[in-house]
Amino acid sequence: MPPPFDAFAADLTYDDLPEDLLWVLRRSFLDTMGVAAVASTTEMADRARRGAKAMFGPTDAGSARILMDGTPLSPAGAAMAGAFTVDAVDAHDTTSPCKGHAGSAVFPALLAMAEVTGPMTGAAFAAHLAVAYEVSCRAGLAQHATCPDYHTSGAWTAVGVATATARMLGCESDIIREAAGIGEYHGPRSQMMRCIDFPTNVRDGVGWGAPSGIVAAYLAREGFTGAPALTCEQAPEFWADLGTAWRTVEDTSYKAYPCCRWAHPSIDAVAHLMAQHDLTHHDVAGVDITTFHNATRLAGHRPATPDEFAYGIAFPVATMIVRGQIGVPELAAATLSDPDIQRVSDCIRLIDDPHFTEISQGKRWAQVTLHTKDGRSFEDAPRTPKGDNDQPLSDTEILDKFHLFADPVLGSARADEIADLSTRFDSLSASELSHLIDLCLSAP
Repeated sequence: MPPPFDAFAADLTYDDLPEDLLWVLRRSFLDTMGVAAVASTTEMADRARRGAKAMFGPTDAGSARILMDGTPLSPAGAAMAGAFTVDAVDAHDTTSPCKGHAGSAVFPALLAMAEVTGPMTGAAFAAHLAVAYEVSCRAGLAQHATCPDYHTSGAWTAVGVATATARMLGCESDIIREAAGIGEYHGPRSQMMRCIDFPTNVRDGVGWGAPSGIVAAYLAREGFTGAPALTCEQAPEFWADLGTAWRTVEDTSYKAYPCCRWAHPSIDAVAHLMAQHDLTHHDVAGVDITTFHNATRLAGHRPATPDEFAYGIAFPVATMIVRGQIGVPELAAATLSDPDIQRVSDCIRLIDDPHFTEISQGKRWAQVTLHTKDGRSFEDAPRTPKGDNDQPLSDTEILDKFHLFADPVLGSARADEIADLSTRFDSLSASELSHLIDLCLSAP
């Protein structure tokens, strides 16, 4: 019999964490901080910080600094602003079976809580992260299987954050159970496809999921009730191997590009075809993208905002064709008015394919055909995204991605130090972890 999720959360120790899980947590720490660095420069992050500062000043719970900003707020306020910051650049770790992202809520929330709960070793922080990730991933699977609508990551990360936050507050399993129930009940059941159809700053819901989880834990500690969390207690098939298998390990993957994962197989395909056939964007007359239904709803031929770029497919694909990359320069507003990218984007055709829709459950499938002005056509084989667990990004690729995002914002010296410490964070002493947290929370 597996342990109840609340007992698992209360009793987990660092010694229980397998090496492959620690490897994922180290990679996610590094990857998330790189995304947070570049995302801290966005208008969306600035809006979130201003809103959080207006509403969530320091409280009796203590103060926690906003990720990559340094302003002291309440733990919930810091988590909100930090999660919106990470979510502002769609390049953070992902879990395809949950159709979302855990780290974009977990890291801002738990870094905020680490500030208010006092010094801890890296090993202790790793155990808290493991609880937050694993409960989030399993709650997400349960929610998608039992709810008729496709909810954002904020809905299920609220449960994981609540569980881990209650643990960080020293709560016993019965209080952890109440916290998870409160987090599930009050977490944002936001409709993901609404943001796909109408992209705005609300993004993946983690900006409200992270603080919802923190508030839930504080309420539970004071005796507020909310159990059961149905995703944790009424969907046993998703918890049957808790403690012996790790969905965090099986399902966490990393993005090569800062846009919706659904666009990635098409981006990979055009990058391959352009290089294989020695083409430039001047050669391209048309592009056919055959993919699953929800990906075709990304559309995004002429995005007017960074949100529309992030939740698009045509324009990011066109950007790869014209620029040969989707990096920091491509996140600039000027990219949206690049006439070469606009021309290629306008000639992209999206084809809704029932077969790809059927098989795009745990994977995301697409097939691309390029048509040239001289009448040639080049067809790529059907593919899933680079970065998935069957074709993972290497440690070197994740490190390069981190420096691509972080160095221009933080400077190479600070970025180097974050990279060094985050990739071995679980071995750090309490003072060393405090230094790493300071590097991550201070303003650039």
